[in-house]
Amino acid sequence: MKAQSVKDTVYVILKEKEKEIVYPKFKFKGLLQVRYLGSITDNVDVLGVQHTIGEVTRSSFDVKRMRVSVAANLSEHTEVVVLVNLADFKSDPENKVLENAYAKYTFNKYIAFTGGQFRPGFGIEETVPVDIIKSFDFSNQYYEFGKNGWTSFQIGASMTGAVDLGEIPINYAVSVLNGNGRNQAMDKDSGKQYSTRVVFGLSKKHSINLGLNGGTGKVYTQDVFALGADIAADFKLADKLTFDVQFEIKQGTNHNLYYSLPVDARTAYVNDYQMRGFYFLPNFRYAVNYKKLTSLEFSSRYEYFDSNFRVNSNVRQTFTPMISLEFGKAYTGRIEMGVEIDRYSKNIPDTSFYDKELFIIQFQCRL
Repeated sequence: MKAQSVKDTVYVILKEKEKEIVYPKFKFKGLLQVRYLGSITDNVDVLGVQHTIGEVTRSSFDVKRMRVSVAANLSEHTEVVVLVNLADFKSDPENKVLENAYAKYTFNKYIAFTGGQFRPGFGIEETVPVDIIKSFDFSNQYYEFGKNGWTSFQIGASMTGAVDLGEIPINYAVSVLNGNGRNQAMDKDSGKQYSTRVVFGLSKKHSINLGLNGGTGKVYTQDVFALGADIAADFKLADKLTFDVQFEIKQGTNHNLYYSLPVDARTAYVNDYQMRGFYFLPNFRYAVNYKKLTSLEFSSRYEYFDSNFRVNSNVRQTFTPMISLEFGKAYTGRIEMGVEIDRYSKNIPDTSFYDKELFIIQFQCRL
């Protein structure tokens, strides 16, 4: 009875503390990523385009991202988030700059609703901010599936939550989206894209998670789809040495490519145009904790991607070996150096579909 009384007292105190919280509560964050780019390949510029004639810019400094975000907790259950990337002003900012703009209402751990512009759950990369990924940037397939409305910033609504299946924790996300990217005045048609993601926690010790993704919808009255699976794990090899790995595979309709072609240059069915690929990303992390240097990391992502494997296949293989120095906690400061190596099954002159090597040094600051 005494133990129960103490427990009840603690519960009452915590509830009283919650009542003392003054809303709204604001949280501000920022991210700066600046880079030096150097093309190692003759006649290929720093943006990856091959030039048969003319001058080529083979080295350049670049501001990759300058993000500012604010999250406002309006109550215990309601959150509003806005994220902008000011670096998008360096080029045509139309349909850019604004990234996140959504409201989220959380009933409990089992169910929450999100509406607005956000990153829907469809793969590992959607769950990880770009400033803490283990490579320079997201994968090629992430951006291509984003162009087709499944990943990256989309407008729509989503239901998320977590449940337990016996001893196996499960996280889920179900989304309905316009499917035509961010900052659009309206949907491109009346069709919608529906997607779902389910993650099974297979091992707490090694943080092994298995994710399954699926999506279906209509674009200009034609059926489209997307499928994917992924696995992530984290192993402690020694007191200061850890190894984490990601593997992800996806396939889906490339309706973005299909509808960009002239009518007389494409087939009658959108699903004749399909993309597929996978990537494998191993990463070794050694904790240094010497003065301001927190850790050293080495990763080497390999990616295989084909944006149109049925009609006009041109496989892109990308190798990205990279070393990273971390300063502070959670990548507060980070210096990355490495090479992005692209190999195509068919080189196309005067395009970005061309074999190349790009040297990158990237400095990151986040708060």
